Order: sequence, then structure tokens, then C-alpha cells
Amino acid sequence: MPKVVSRSAVSSSTDAQPTASSTAALRVYYCICGEFILVIDKSLASLPKRKTDGATIVRTRDDALGKARIFKLNATPKDPLLVEREGGHERQYRFHCPRCTLPVAYQSTPPPAKSGPFLYIIKGALSQIQGQVPPDAFDDDGSRA
Repeated sequence: MPKVVSRSAVSSSTDAQPTASSTAALRVYYCICGEFILVIDKSLASLPKRKTDGATIVRTRDDALGKARIFKLNATPKDPLLVEREGGHERQYRFHCPRCTLPVAYQSTPPPAKSGPFLYIIKGALSQIQGQVPPDAFDDDGSRA
């Protein structure tokens, strides 16, 4: 039987231009209980905030105003809530942590996630460090449901 010899070579160049995939950093976010909830292509701190409750706005579809974020949400949908807002009511389809059942996000359309134009991450619900409570977790400006 012939002897099999394999060789491999690794090549790299310091002059090579970075590719889109090598420069794209994914951010991971956890619930207060430590459960993995969200991975997204941009920091939540850099995304716009909703004026009504301070929730972070995650665009789920491309439109004339901007591109959709790339993300994966690990949360369980629950029954909708009717939240009283100034000038009317808002129906929120909430997503909860699969471990501790705390609400972490909501949208204005029925599940699944990404079925509407936006997903809203509840203020203070997620942290980038597992097991650490986010600094705004206990902030209450009176506008939360």
C-alpha cells in the first residue's frame, strides 16, 4: 500500500485589504439572568431610541430611510399587551427571556420576530456582559408599561 503524505500551507499578507466579513463585528447581548438573547451587527447603544419609552429601535426591513440590521433574537413570544400612550393605545407583541420570562423586546405586529418594520429592545433588559445587570435596568422615567 502506498504511503500517503499530505501537506498544507497557510498564506497571509499584511497588505491584503480587509473583507466585509472580517470587519463586521457581531455583538452578543444577554438577559439579566445570564441567558443569551440577541446577536446583532451593531451596538445597541448606537441605535436610535424610541421617545415614548426609551426602547432601542432595531430596523428589520430595508426602506428609503435605512438598511435593516442583521440580528438573531432568542426569545419566546407571549400574548399581546395593550399599553396606554399619550393620545391613544399601542398593542405590543412582547418577547420574553426563555429562562426567566422577563420581557426583553416587543414589536407592533404579531410574531414571529422581524414580521414588522421594527423590533424594540426594552430599555435596561439586555447586557453585553453575561451575568451583569445593565446600568439602566432600574431606571424608570414613568413612561414604561
